[in-house]
Amino acid sequence: MSIFDIMAMMVQRESVYSPPVSLSRLSEIESALGEAIRGKAEVLRLSLACLLARGHLLIEDVPGVGKTTLAQALARSVHCGFHRLQFTSDMLPSDVLGVTIYNAHTQEFEFKRGPIFTNFLLADEINRATPKTQSALLEAMNELQVTIDGRSWPLSQPFMVIATQNPVEHHGTYPLPESQLDRFLMRIRIGYPDHTAEREILRQAAPSPAADGHAVITGEDLTRLQDSVAQIAVDETLVDYMLEIVARTRTHESLAMGVSPRGAQALYRATQALAAVEGRDYVTPDDVKRMVIPVFAHRVMVNTRVAIAQRSAEVAEKILSEILTLVDVPL
Repeated sequence: MSIFDIMAMMVQRESVYSPPVSLSRLSEIESALGEAIRGKAEVLRLSLACLLARGHLLIEDVPGVGKTTLAQALARSVHCGFHRLQFTSDMLPSDVLGVTIYNAHTQEFEFKRGPIFTNFLLADEINRATPKTQSALLEAMNELQVTIDGRSWPLSQPFMVIATQNPVEHHGTYPLPESQLDRFLMRIRIGYPDHTAEREILRQAAPSPAADGHAVITGEDLTRLQDSVAQIAVDETLVDYMLEIVARTRTHESLAMGVSPRGAQALYRATQALAAVEGRDYVTPDDVKRMVIPVFAHRVMVNTRVAIAQRSAEVAEKILSEILTLVDVPL
């Protein structure tokens, strides 16, 4: 009997918590990701936590550091539908969602599904598309469905959007609106590799197995893992700790907009997923601290006067780090 069968039996018995998610499965995925991205263990762990939390992932960084490689490796580590969509300035919403066309043979209108009807959608360089095209993803990311010509079409499960974007200062980019950013559970940066990792990259003669589509887990197994994550225990003192951090973002003098209730929910789910990745059945204060910046930094809005001299994203991260030092950590 597999670990997934045991978990299913425990859920049927309405137990408080089922056995921890299979660490061997999670480590296999993490190892596959490590073959694609060298020397970025924390980035890979955050990406895996986002996957387990049923969240959408935004990867922002300068060109050439492996954003697309990481997105492909994460999507292809699961044996289910995958589609890569290169966003450009001339792309239309129908290029993402699909279009209704008239069939002369049947004399009826037929809906031709677009790339979004998959399990993993890689939205490469999402901020090169116009706001109108970007908005085509809003309903899908929030409600797991799309509406075309007054009819709603459900999306497959699991469903995850992994988007990459260049910093907004680069030419030919359109900043994502706040409502779009709020749909992403996390925003992460990869950064430049250290000397040892970059040496391994240069010595790598062939493409990594993860980039070639090496599937480690099935879609059904992933769904079971995601279901089990919801049972990770979160103490009430940690809930109060999260809410205090959220409240401080709403009253901080340097922030024009704080974290929304949806953002608070995202932090809660993200900490549970991180605990599962770490092999624990409970959340710790360190889990909360590690998740605040990747979950909140893209959800807050910095006052214009504060962000004149620096990038808004960098200022937001500094403010959140400051807030963490001001809130008492539960014992």
